[in-house]
Amino acid sequence: MAEPLKVGLAGLGTVGTAVVQLLDQGREKLLARCGRAIQIVAISARSSGKKRDFDQSRFRWVGDPVALARDPSIDAVVEVIGGAGDPAKRTIETALAAGKAVVTANKALLARHGQKLAILAERHRVALNFEASVAGGIPIVKTLREGLNGASFSRIYGILNGTCNYILSRMEQDGLAFADGLRDAQRLGYAEADPTFDIEGHDTAQKLSILASLAFGTKVDPHAIYVEGISSITLADLDAARELGYRVKLLGVAVKTAQGIEQRVHPTMVPRDSALAQVMGVTNAVTVDAEGLAPITLVGPGAGGAATACAVVADLADIARGVRTSPFGRPAALMTVIRKAPMQHHEGGYYIRLLARDRPGTAATIARRLAQQKISLESIVQRHAAGSRGAAQPGRSGEAVPVIMITYATSEDAVRKALAAVRRDRVISGRPQVIRIEKN
Repeated sequence: MAEPLKVGLAGLGTVGTAVVQLLDQGREKLLARCGRAIQIVAISARSSGKKRDFDQSRFRWVGDPVALARDPSIDAVVEVIGGAGDPAKRTIETALAAGKAVVTANKALLARHGQKLAILAERHRVALNFEASVAGGIPIVKTLREGLNGASFSRIYGILNGTCNYILSRMEQDGLAFADGLRDAQRLGYAEADPTFDIEGHDTAQKLSILASLAFGTKVDPHAIYVEGISSITLADLDAARELGYRVKLLGVAVKTAQGIEQRVHPTMVPRDSALAQVMGVTNAVTVDAEGLAPITLVGPGAGGAATACAVVADLADIARGVRTSPFGRPAALMTVIRKAPMQHHEGGYYIRLLARDRPGTAATIARRLAQQKISLESIVQRHAAGSRGAAQPGRSGEAVPVIMITYATSEDAVRKALAAVRRDRVISGRPQVIRIEKN
């Protein structure tokens, strides 16, 4: 029997604790599958005195995670400290430079320094595994990097943030306003006290940047992504989506186009009969489109200690078996600088909700501005019912009347120009609501 894989664990929060517990519970099964045991021999965290859900005395305590990474008795380092900078960055760099395999759940660090770390791992011929960094318990990294290694990807898109999906689900199912849905998510621990990173789309953007690199062979670049959050979504939008046969989700989308790789994060209307539309609550889902294959959708828990720890342990099992591949599925030197497709070139259908002034000429003005940009409408609904959300009382000239339009395929640039002209014409109140439509 081979010598055990000796592991140093840096970070003892929810995920780190779950990793210890999962390795304890699956000891015999992992031994049978890997042909060698996986043993945590040393741990590191900010506080050694904090009470935790396991017996810390079994492991050697190392106060500095960088020293842990340097320890010659350790074969592999698990980094679940978090953060895009130090000490996580120095811990991983030190471990790789010392010839140790690394497993990390750190999406922020990979989004900022992914290629540099991949180059360092390849130089020292060690594994850099990061299944847990995207979509928790969904094995999407391994699917892209190894399972579909021969595929030519055209699009990858999905629900990558459970907090946003939970809020949108509660809004739709229980009629909660956005603020109430957010408070409920915070109460249950799904959202942070400062939820900005999640609800404004930045968490999804970091994860999408990693997936896009795996799918298209580009350098990780979160700054190449167009980002919108969900804070502007209202119950009126969700009601309209339901009536029109859609459901609103925050999606991360990366598409290969003639202009380059289009990467975007924004609220999206998806057909109610699509796989992604069925994903509710804190669950995540990712759909992969590849040439010659029907779309593949993976669904599962996107966060939480148990799900993330499962991904970490799966990466450790690969290391224990001697499996090593290029971190992003190809040599880092061959990863290309992303050719960003400008968002203005995006083409697709759009949902547009306006508060139109109820006076002569308003409809003609809006129609003229759309026609100038060659925008055709699939449907248009004007709401007058008294008491409906956001609706004006009929018969009072000048009041704002909700008008909902669904366009045929058009460009982002055309929509922006048309709506800017409509605002200058002063025939609408407030800012138009625009939600892109993503077809199956």
